[in-house]
Amino acid sequence: MAYEPLHHKYRPQTFTELVGQDAIATTLTHALEQRRIAPAYLFCGPRGTGKTSSARILAKSLNCLSAPAPTAQPCGTCDICQGINSGAVLDIVEIDAASNTGVDNIRELIERAQFAPVQCRYKVYVIDECHMLSTAAFNALLKTLEEPPEQVIFVLATTDPQRVLPTIISRCQRFDFRRIPLEAMVSHLQTIVEKEAIAINADAVRLVAQVAQGGLRDAESLLDQLSLLVPPVTVEKVWDLVGAVPEQDLLALVAAIAANDSVTVLDQARTLMDRGREPLIVLQNLAGFYRDLLIAKTAGSRSDLVAVTSNTWTEMERFSQSVDLSTLLSGQTRLREAEVQIKNTTQPRLWLEVTLLGLLPAAISTAFPVAPTTPKISAPAPRPAAPVAPLTPAASAPAPVAPPVSAPVRQPKAPLTAAAPAAWESGAPVLVPPAAPPAPAAAPEAEPVPTTPAADLSPVWAQVVAQLQPLGTRALMQQQGHLLSFEGQSARIGIRSKPLFKMAQGRITNIEAAFEQVYQHPVKVSIEVAEAPAAPPISTPAASAPGPAPQTIPQPAPRPQSPAASTPVPAAPTPDPAPPDWTQETDLDRAVKSFAEFFNGQIVDLDEDDPSGDENGEGKATGNSSSNEGRDKLKDVPF
Repeated sequence: MAYEPLHHKYRPQTFTELVGQDAIATTLTHALEQRRIAPAYLFCGPRGTGKTSSARILAKSLNCLSAPAPTAQPCGTCDICQGINSGAVLDIVEIDAASNTGVDNIRELIERAQFAPVQCRYKVYVIDECHMLSTAAFNALLKTLEEPPEQVIFVLATTDPQRVLPTIISRCQRFDFRRIPLEAMVSHLQTIVEKEAIAINADAVRLVAQVAQGGLRDAESLLDQLSLLVPPVTVEKVWDLVGAVPEQDLLALVAAIAANDSVTVLDQARTLMDRGREPLIVLQNLAGFYRDLLIAKTAGSRSDLVAVTSNTWTEMERFSQSVDLSTLLSGQTRLREAEVQIKNTTQPRLWLEVTLLGLLPAAISTAFPVAPTTPKISAPAPRPAAPVAPLTPAASAPAPVAPPVSAPVRQPKAPLTAAAPAAWESGAPVLVPPAAPPAPAAAPEAEPVPTTPAADLSPVWAQVVAQLQPLGTRALMQQQGHLLSFEGQSARIGIRSKPLFKMAQGRITNIEAAFEQVYQHPVKVSIEVAEAPAAPPISTPAASAPGPAPQTIPQPAPRPQSPAASTPVPAAPTPDPAPPDWTQETDLDRAVKSFAEFFNGQIVDLDEDDPSGDENGEGKATGNSSSNEGRDKLKDVPF
């Protein structure tokens, strides 16, 4: 008698013998008992989980001669049952879709399905690996699957249901076969070992089930190979047969890596490769062992998640407690990155050794240094405030005679004047600068006379111009601009030269930004063509006659100060600075001169939308040179 492999010899013959698929077996059994047979079934799941075996059991249950109707318990001894096992029944057709992918094959199958069964009650067509069918073949099968002839049943089996058309899946009853659970597989293999009298250790049987990863056919094939070895079959022989690195060798290699012992690491790696282990296999097995160590460290009770023996699992649990979790994660990252390099290199042994040396804790700490604790960034120290005379407490003795200092005065909520600051709108306390001490023979206080706006606003305009960016805009405003009025929330700026008005309008955003930087709140700026008013004559403090208090000008927002300097104290008035002495010419001065020389004696419109002329097609450049020469000259301006 010819030899029969174990996965053929121990193929399940009934639904009760189906390993690890209890839900599917129960559903199909009830369908047979209640005569609720669907025209098409779709069996999908990983390899070796019982899809084809279930299709054959279904065919035998429908056509067993020992029962007058479909039964869930076929006898297995009648001619139909024996013929289905051997593939000799004409009405049970198994088709390999990988070899019959075309639409012509499906058309031929559909034509044959129109004929009545010859030997059986039902014609059963089992299409294995149906995802290999072409789209045209699937479409040709649609109508037949939905309304097949009487006593015709289709069973489609696939390991890749994602490639099956949704229209096909919707016409079938779908059953998803799961991977065989570990304990169910171990029990089934132990039964085979006892029946076949194979001398194999219990740990080796469990290891076979773990290596199979849920595929019962793979486990039975491996057990069939192990039965040919010299008894007894041990765990080491299982590792040698499957070509993987033994778990004890992996544990010794990881221990050497954790101990920073580079010599032992190289010796272990070369020993494994000398015993026939490919560098890529060593790398992949080591990556899997790192995963097992992570499970041992974080979930010590889940030994069912790893493919190792119980003794090795105990050692892994003890070893994993001495290894830092970040070291395991970093090692896994390095192994994953090195797999592509070892696959594509011509020197895999060299790169494996380099990768293993890179797993040493010393190398990982160098490549992945621990980030130092971020120091707390302290706030910048406040700028020292100007020296202020200490306030005199109410109950203290009289202070020495000193110039009178006005206290903060809360201004009433009244209509804002032309120069009222924005803070007055909210009624916040406003510091009014003290007036100069009156002369002994001062006349009675008269109605205040407003001063010249240009004279009062010139310091404000100087502060804004100092904040203008870029230098070209600063030079333009310094030469041609002046502040006409400032009301806290809005400002009017005059431009002396009408040809430069359009250019100045394009700088409004820069001017508003400068105002906001100075006063710490937005200011609306408008520009118009206006000549600067003549400045009033400057009088010295000694010769100035007593007069009304100067008009209050909006002052820039104060910078934040330390709590000690937060008491509002008005600053003393400062005299007008003396004219500066001659200083060396700076880059800004040269830029201003170049800018002034460029516009001297000519009118240039720098409108980029129409550089060639005005609306009438006439040029707008006048003077000694053309507009093109003017633009070339503008390129030489240092800003």
